[in-house]
Amino acid sequence: MVSLYKAKAKPSRLGQQIKLQIDNLDYEANGISRYQQKIAFVSGALPGEQVLASVTEDKAEYLKARTIKVLQQSADRVEPFCPSFTRCGGCQLQYLSAEQQRLYKQQGVQALLCHQLGLQTLPWQPMLSAADRHYRRKARIGLWYDKKQRQLTVGFRQAGSKQLAEVTHCDVLAAPLQPIFASLKQVVPRLSRPESVTHAEVILADEQPVVVIRHVAALTAAEQQAFVSVWPDASWYSEAEPGKFTSWQNADQPLRYTLAEQGISLEFAADDFIQVNTDVNQLLVSQAVAWLAPTAEDTILDLYAGMGNFSLALAKSAKLVHGVEGLSKMVQQATENAQLNQLQNVHFWQADLHLPWGKTAWNQPIYQKVLLDPARAGAEGAVKQLLVLKPAQILYVSCNPATFARDAKVLLAAGYQLQKLAGVDMFPHTAHLELMALFSRQ
Repeated sequence: MVSLYKAKAKPSRLGQQIKLQIDNLDYEANGISRYQQKIAFVSGALPGEQVLASVTEDKAEYLKARTIKVLQQSADRVEPFCPSFTRCGGCQLQYLSAEQQRLYKQQGVQALLCHQLGLQTLPWQPMLSAADRHYRRKARIGLWYDKKQRQLTVGFRQAGSKQLAEVTHCDVLAAPLQPIFASLKQVVPRLSRPESVTHAEVILADEQPVVVIRHVAALTAAEQQAFVSVWPDASWYSEAEPGKFTSWQNADQPLRYTLAEQGISLEFAADDFIQVNTDVNQLLVSQAVAWLAPTAEDTILDLYAGMGNFSLALAKSAKLVHGVEGLSKMVQQATENAQLNQLQNVHFWQADLHLPWGKTAWNQPIYQKVLLDPARAGAEGAVKQLLVLKPAQILYVSCNPATFARDAKVLLAAGYQLQKLAGVDMFPHTAHLELMALFSRQ
């Protein structure tokens, strides 16, 4: 019998604590180091620091680790402003000032894009940013009631865990939404079945606080009134079934936000996607209009149009705008928003943009300009089909630099030039950096 040699599997370093010297940051603001011939990505570490880190992943070519202790500190490190920082998983970069966060995030994206696209320089424009506190107008708050201890936890998920971190105040949540924590703590423990309330969604619709209570058992009229009484300035809704909202105050007023610079109002449902940063969304829309500079001769295509956040603003100056969105519910909302704003030159269609487009009313080579704003997966299928339309300009809004790099490579290979690029700090104190890029055909 032939005996085949089989090398012994190398022992995993998972859970081990190792010392690392941090050289740089990647595009997700993780420290970059080297450990025994492997590259190591280290959360919570800064360039120039020496840290003690716990290994969380051990792959063939790289390690991932989490900083446990900073042994040699960078001059850029600051004291986190939030007392929940070490427990809450929401704001990973509070150990940097907001200005330094933006600098490091852009540097990481710069390295990624230059490497992936084979470019030496990038046409950076000023970053879009606004206040780094009280900016968030929508958030999902978790609740967990321990029946044995008769204790309620209200807060956000801990980093890398399904467990909740207790939060009584959140400095990134819009100021009018702050009463939510005390309100939930006061009412939920008094319910007949407090464990039935699992989440609360808070939304600032223009200046009106809105709360959606998600629960798995019926709440009595008295229990509903208890929520309303503790915070009467808020509009309270229940969501006993996904997508079905019931007002507890018999006031089914539509939720709405305003793009003041364009004079546009957009209505939305509580479970619709909206950009959570009010001020940065306004900057984003205004810059999209400025960069594309629509005229009365332009026909514009807006892909992944949502409920019309960009489409309606562009339609203010364009000859015609066609918006395409994957969710029929959002197409209906966008159509109603066009009617609300009395815009007759914008039309919306439903289509899965990652599948073959086929012959449709909107898939025609009639566009001078195109805007696309895909989800984190990017627009891999759509970009290749978009090239057939041969628009002169393409404005790509991205929430994932990695998939943006993949799609931008396709555009550059087809003869487009990257004319302008800007970072968008939609989520201060996180590693997240969005991008806006303008491509022009040679």
